[in-house]
Amino acid sequence: MALHLRIAGRVQGVGYRAAFLREAGKRGLSGWVRNRHDGSVEAVVDGDAGALAQIEAWARQGPAGASVQQVLATQCDAGSLRAGVMQIRPTA
Repeated sequence: MALHLRIAGRVQGVGYRAAFLREAGKRGLSGWVRNRHDGSVEAVVDGDAGALAQIEAWARQGPAGASVQQVLATQCDAGSLRAGVMQIRPTA
């Protein structure tokens, strides 16, 4: 099971992607995170349901300095995610 997240608010320029990467890694999740040109952050993460619930809850708060206004979370296909690999992708 995978989760697609779109996080809006003050989430760029505050270390959100790096913090998300660390938090997802702590939970054993695979996937990626990136900035979007509209100022949001997007992520796809794959792992067990408990870890996905934890990263979604973390995403709603984010790191110090972030001000999260909205998180849209939908289930998605993990596609070609490599198990055990979390990465930051280029802005899209």
